Amino acid sequence: MKYKSFPQNFWTQFSKALDQELKINSRPVAAFDADGTLWNADLGEAFFKWQIQNSALPNLPPDPWDYYRQEKEADDPSPAYLWLAQINHGQSLQQVQTWAESAVKAQEPLPIFEDVQRLIEWLHNQKVEVYIVTASVKWAVEPGARRLGVDADHVLGVSTRIQDGMVQHQQDGLITYREGKAQALQQKTGRKAFLCCGNTMGDFALLESASQLRLAVGAAPTGHELFDTEERLRQEAQRRGWLSHQF
Repeated sequence: MKYKSFPQNFWTQFSKALDQELKINSRPVAAFDADGTLWNADLGEAFFKWQIQNSALPNLPPDPWDYYRQEKEADDPSPAYLWLAQINHGQSLQQVQTWAESAVKAQEPLPIFEDVQRLIEWLHNQKVEVYIVTASVKWAVEPGARRLGVDADHVLGVSTRIQDGMVQHQQDGLITYREGKAQALQQKTGRKAFLCCGNTMGDFALLESASQLRLAVGAAPTGHELFDTEERLRQEAQRRGWLSHQF
């Protein structure tokens, strides 16, 4: 599928914002949400569906997808996001990462937004450190990140502790959702990103934390479960003078 390209003036603004950042920070950072921002897919939920069908995990309830969706629709979906990591308790990290790669391969070609890929390539060429900050399970997003030249250490997502190479049940770090996204990035890098990009209100705090430039994107059609939250972020972006783009 061909997605709508960024207007040419966006590239001018990216360059100007980086120039401004370099006046005060010699080690610039940029941060992106993952699902719906980098690609027109949800790698976190796709990984869970793949696991239900292929992994024979022993830690699942009778109807795992329905259980997850009910938990996600609660006032605070954070426990649901953490649970998707916790179900891997007792598996080796290597096994979970292998499963995650298989789940992404099952979706190839991954529907990456071409201009976001171009932007990340440009940022890397400019020696900008690029992070992906996602409310999905970190391990589910890592294979997609690699396809954009972003290594696992630069993926901040929901995870549980690893001990002796085995996945544990205890939460590891912040839940990277809403305010947790900006907090996790600050904790990891010790500085603000000059550019932040996201697609839903769950990314609002991340975008708001940017030192120079904020970009709200969207691709959800009318009636899609993400349409309303993408529209709300677009409206906030317009009200605040941020960049916004519909793929």
